[in-house]
Amino acid sequence: MKLVIQNVLNANVKCDGKLISEINRGFLILVSFTQSDTLEIIKKIALKVSKLRVFMDETGKTNKSLKDIDGEILSVSQFTLYGSVKDGNRPSFTMCLNFDKAKEYYLLFNEELRNLGFKVKEGIFGEDMKISLVNDGPFTLIIDSEELL
Repeated sequence: MKLVIQNVLNANVKCDGKLISEINRGFLILVSFTQSDTLEIIKKIALKVSKLRVFMDETGKTNKSLKDIDGEILSVSQFTLYGSVKDGNRPSFTMCLNFDKAKEYYLLFNEELRNLGFKVKEGIFGEDMKISLVNDGPFTLIIDSEELL
């Protein structure tokens, strides 16, 4: 499981020119799954996201969590995070989890974040989307479950 997490002042996702979801201050999370992912990994990563202290406190240190700032999450599936250009210039996506299982895991990940008390908005799984955001910082983290577990 890979995540790209960006601190944002606001973000939205559109599909076919229609606004699907939008958030104010919080996280834009791009998420992808691979064959070795499990429900246990999803829960551990969601818990890790819930505890990240990546927002500035009054002294300018990254000491506040998403809950501390009453932030929101915009979660967008992005299978290309597991794209590999190791053997050529055209990305290979053989590491990506199959569509149906990835969709199931994406929805479970979002539900797990909700169960942890977060306001979670979503993109549309598997669709071509346009994402607009205002980065805060910028502050971007990449979380790879294989490095954490």
